Amino acid sequence: MIVLGSNSEVAQAFVEKTLSAGEKFSKIYLFTSNKETTEKFAKHLEVKYVQQSEIIDLDLLKPIDYTTFDEIDSELLFCATGYLGEGTEEGLYDNKNTEKIIDVNYGKLVPVLNFFANKMERQRSGTMIVLSSVAGERGRQSNFIYGSAKAGLTAFLSGLRNYLFSKKVHVLTVKPGFMETKMTEGLPLNPKLTASPKQAAEGIYNAYKSKKNVVYVLPVWSVIMLIIRNIPEFIFKKLKL
Repeated sequence: MIVLGSNSEVAQAFVEKTLSAGEKFSKIYLFTSNKETTEKFAKHLEVKYVQQSEIIDLDLLKPIDYTTFDEIDSELLFCATGYLGEGTEEGLYDNKNTEKIIDVNYGKLVPVLNFFANKMERQRSGTMIVLSSVAGERGRQSNFIYGSAKAGLTAFLSGLRNYLFSKKVHVLTVKPGFMETKMTEGLPLNPKLTASPKQAAEGIYNAYKSKKNVVYVLPVWSVIMLIIRNIPEFIFKKLKL
């Protein structure tokens, strides 16, 4: 199993869900830009689940040497890489902030996903589970740079799913709404619309086993986004969303 963004609470909850459900992996590859934090999770997997893992250095903001990944093969890839960035007006016009949001959520992430998609295509098997966002369904003034990057990721995953279908590789797009994570810490989230990492992992695992194509972490978000997508533009542009 390959885990991109292995310090994500959702990624870690998903790994534990698969192991608790009896899934067996010869090795779990934990890709991270923070080895020290990931080592704690790797030790936890070893002690609680007797699961072997290997920590792989991956920083999307630095040049990537793909040859170091040549020997890594897997039937399952889980990607929770993401960066919300600074959503204030000051952040909007901060190009370093903008570039990081685009790089981490789309620009530098897509080539990595493509690298492993190619491996799965050659082996003619595998599942890729990638977290995108409901923010990518319509640009809203509060986070449209982040949303535009996630929109690109969602479109990429849709095309990749279509392309890999005949190659026996499945792609699952996950669209979380609000989640209790480090990335959203401090934000005023509605508890009825917010999922815990454990809730998210349960829903994602069930979607994975059912071979769904797209899943919302909480079903209510499919209704919310249906409404938001269909608000006429002349009204939508006046809303504070």
